[in-house]
This record gives sequence, C-alpha cells and structure tokens, in this order.
Amino acid sequence: MYSSFEDLEVYKLSITFTGKIYKLLEKQSLKSDFAMVDQLRRATISISNNISEGFERETDKELIRFLYFSKGSSGEVRNLFNVMEEIGYFDKRELIEYREQVVVISKQLANYIKYVKKRCS
Repeated sequence: MYSSFEDLEVYKLSITFTGKIYKLLEKQSLKSDFAMVDQLRRATISISNNISEGFERETDKELIRFLYFSKGSSGEVRNLFNVMEEIGYFDKRELIEYREQVVVISKQLANYIKYVKKRCS
C-alpha cells in the first residue's frame, strides 16, 4: 500500500514526462501556436493531476475514476503528437521517445487500475 501519490512510480514518470514536454515545446516553430502548445501542456499536466487528485479522494472508486481520466489524458497527448506530426511541427523520429514514454505511462496506469480493482473485490 502506498502512503502518498508521490510514492507511485507512474506519478514519478508522469512528472518527469511533463518536464520533458515543457522543454520540447520550446521549439521555435511552436512558439506562435499558443493553442496547440497550451493544449499539450494541459493534457500532459492532467496526467499527474488526476493521479494525485484520485489518490487524495481516499476511496478506491474515486481513485479508479481519476486514474481513468489520467489514462484518457495520456491518449490525448498521443493524439496531439499525431496532429503536430501531421501539420509538420515534428517528424516521426522526433517524437518516438515521447510516444514511447506516454505509452509506458498509459500501460502503468492500466496496471494500477487493475490492481486497485482487484483490491476492491
């Protein structure tokens, strides 16, 4: 059992990932697309925000609900990568590492959801 959301590996990964995304978004070609940059930042931050909020709700049902929100945000990040690639902000190679990291986060969230559900039954 974890005593704090900061102890969760998936939370730690999401925080590190957010830092990397902020650095990625410093790319010059993105600076004028405020909406895209803002949306990617919001979706990325939402991953860790929902993990922490769900954990602090102190019920497994609420935790699971917020973990699903977090997982949804990781999908949103992947979608934004696809859009950014399509409109020419990045090529496929530039985003490989970031895609892999967000997929790992999504898989860890899925596993944590399974763990919490099993703990409930």
